[in-house]
Amino acid sequence: MVISLVRKTLYTSALALFVTPLAMGAEMMSTDEIKQGYKQNAALAQLHRWYLLYEKPEYGMENALDILSEDIKVKSGLGEAKGHDEYAQRVKQLPDNWKNAHDVKSPNVVVNDDGTLLLTTDVSYLNEGLLEDGSIRSAELTYTMLLAPGDSVLPKFTDIVIAQKSEGKEKEFVPRYAQNRLQSLVHYWLALIEDPARNAEPVQEILADEFSLNFSSGAITDFEGFRQWLAGPGSQVTASTHKISNFSHTTLADNQYEIMMDFDWNGILPNGTEMTAKTRHSWKVMDNPTERFARIKSVDVEILEPFTPKP
Repeated sequence: MVISLVRKTLYTSALALFVTPLAMGAEMMSTDEIKQGYKQNAALAQLHRWYLLYEKPEYGMENALDILSEDIKVKSGLGEAKGHDEYAQRVKQLPDNWKNAHDVKSPNVVVNDDGTLLLTTDVSYLNEGLLEDGSIRSAELTYTMLLAPGDSVLPKFTDIVIAQKSEGKEKEFVPRYAQNRLQSLVHYWLALIEDPARNAEPVQEILADEFSLNFSSGAITDFEGFRQWLAGPGSQVTASTHKISNFSHTTLADNQYEIMMDFDWNGILPNGTEMTAKTRHSWKVMDNPTERFARIKSVDVEILEPFTPKP
């Protein structure tokens, strides 16, 4: 009975085209992790958005403020800013010739009992332009960030503390804009499709005008098709979440990228059975740096481990 239900609901859930029998098993997650996963992915989407204005000024102050509460507090080696106006003024004082890159290391999100989220992460930071000898400044930073639920699936930062652990120099500046831009997109997509509200409307913001989601149930090429998928196959679990691994990207042309990544999926069926699966995704993405998010042009999926009840 369980296997029959799994085949009906999950093989049509738009995750796969082929089976690779020798694939490593999916990571097992706790019941709480499965139920709270969409909140964690939403927080991670906001985390990667935090760096975009510093890495590509075209992103714009309006988009940067979009992730911050009105009474935001930001504390770093540059001082402390409170509220949107103080924060914006501080950022505008940064020299135009600086180049910045932030390599995010193993972020961790905890969902607190009051609904807020505590996010901590280490970041390797690079700056070109600060040092007078023209060398690349490096620093190891630790971010401690608190987010509060907002009026959408995306929470907003209320407190950010940035502490420096070490400082040095590097021979080469390695840009990280594309990495952060694309990871923010992927985490937002996951938050939206995992959200129990099953609201399809926000997904329009992250789909290209012409797109193809090549799922096992068939290609989806218009928004109405996506809406039907989310209300049908995409909603036939009571909760689910994904963790990303082996993330990489390639630049195809100006503002066009390909993403390769694996997803460890855990879900809960209506009868309480917990399931796992592992898939490999290839996405084509178009990016207008002035928009809140990049947009998905196409998605292709391969099953690495089919949907299986937890032992």
